[in-house]
Amino acid sequence: MTMQRNQGRQRGQGMTEYIIIVAMVALAAIAVYQYFGQTVRNQTAAMSQELAGEDGSAARTAAATAAGNAATAADTKNTLEDYVNQKAK
Repeated sequence: MTMQRNQGRQRGQGMTEYIIIVAMVALAAIAVYQYFGQTVRNQTAAMSQELAGEDGSAARTAAATAAGNAATAADTKNTLEDYVNQKAK
């Protein structure tokens, strides 16, 4: 009887660990998208304009600018205080 209880607990522990890992991956993906989301949108806009036969240089320039801003933001050292202050923005 106790053997079955322990197996059930181990399965629950494994599922909990899996959920924690999935949550951490999701948070990392959100952070990356926050930094590079505008760059990806601008690059996609440039590609779609070029495929439509239009000039996509303005969107490419905006993508380069957004990439530079994202790199600068990524290189900035943040503390917990910085994240608390962003909540009001």
